[in-house]
Amino acid sequence: MNSDKSEFIGAAFRAAMLAGEHILKNLGRISKEDIDTKQASDFVTHVDKESEQIILATIKQSFPDHHFLAEESARDDAAGEYRWIIDPLDGTTNFIHGYPVFAVSIALEFKSEVIMGLVFDPLRDEIFTAEKGKGAFLNGKPIKVSSVADLSSSLVTTGFPFRRKDLIDPYLSLFKNIFYKVSDIRRAGSAALDLASLAAGRCDCFFEIGLGPWDIAAGSILIKEAGGIVTDFGGGADYLLTGNTVAATPVLHAEILEEVKKVFGGRIDK
Repeated sequence: MNSDKSEFIGAAFRAAMLAGEHILKNLGRISKEDIDTKQASDFVTHVDKESEQIILATIKQSFPDHHFLAEESARDDAAGEYRWIIDPLDGTTNFIHGYPVFAVSIALEFKSEVIMGLVFDPLRDEIFTAEKGKGAFLNGKPIKVSSVADLSSSLVTTGFPFRRKDLIDPYLSLFKNIFYKVSDIRRAGSAALDLASLAAGRCDCFFEIGLGPWDIAAGSILIKEAGGIVTDFGGGADYLLTGNTVAATPVLHAEILEEVKKVFGGRIDK
């Protein structure tokens, strides 16, 4: 890699700040006419699309030859060393309703490995960043996953499988099994923020079905650089491909993964 990775963080930071400003400017101003349905329960607004264009334009100013995978528009799967993975507004349904949980998520791959991630919560002015081998940070201060030592004391985050409603029954079985073994479970509606919160030690475990790579990419390197573990439902590394994700502290990951495998083993991760 010839580029200094700090340049990547700088470009992502500038893009996220501009996108976050645009998102907040439009908070509370969304009408029914502004909302399109991509599929059942999966919405997009003009703010998602405009935020994405802001991010793409900002990054391309610095890296015009890079490739892009963005939720609303860019599907550049051409071969190349660098590819940015972008969710311009993670938590669109929350944003539509004015529910204060949404974020901008930006990650960068080098030869198919995520090497940089950034999650920006514009409402709280919190920016989570990580670079491969350099640790994870919240507003410039180092963060680590929690030191909770037993599952019964853990706080778990998740998301309902709104893109895979055919799996709601086994998902609810898993939810119930885990609920009985942990302190509590949260479902806030932004996977990017859930993963960032895990990296910051605010929660201890996470599981979800059918996410997009843009939901996971930045959060995954945040967690790894903060000392945590991220896998797919089979315990492998294909979570960006399958969208089925289990993340946790090193102490708790095996226990959460075991619960997932009891319900979903062999069902959706091959």
